Amino acid sequence: MIAPCMWRSWEAQKDELRSFLHRRLADAPATEDVLHEVFLKAALQGGQFCQIEHPRAWFFQVARNVVADRHRRGRVFEPVPDDLPALSQETSPVEALAQCLPQALATLAQEDRDALEHCEIAGMTQRDYAALRGLSLPAAKSRVQRARAKLREILVGQCGVRFDKQTGQVCCHVPQDARG
Repeated sequence: MIAPCMWRSWEAQKDELRSFLHRRLADAPATEDVLHEVFLKAALQGGQFCQIEHPRAWFFQVARNVVADRHRRGRVFEPVPDDLPALSQETSPVEALAQCLPQALATLAQEDRDALEHCEIAGMTQRDYAALRGLSLPAAKSRVQRARAKLREILVGQCGVRFDKQTGQVCCHVPQDARG
């Protein structure tokens, strides 16, 4: 049974909802289908519909959700062509990156490689690294930063590493054989 409060709210909103839906769908039968679906969702609320503080807002939110669901269901997906070459499973991207990182480190100057091996790989603090190498703390920090920048260039150019533009973190890796 439809709650009287729901029926009154529906009668007050259905014409505005119909206009709202028609602007989004531009198809009269689809508009009526969605309008009917919104009505059914409201009717299924039964007496609980009377507890809704803002029934107009509820109707419009449900209508937006139904339209979004219809758009998602209506997406057309192209089948994957049969002649699409399969990705090689011989080396995973993680394995390829693990192989490329030592090669990238090896191309760095000894001073840069030393700074990264101690501070980034072995976990030594830059203060301790400065003391170990007889450098001032600012000089040690500068050396580590310079080495990071050089390694980053090598990882992008030779290893296919890509960085997220917002966070600066590694977001993906395209192995050499997949880049063509």
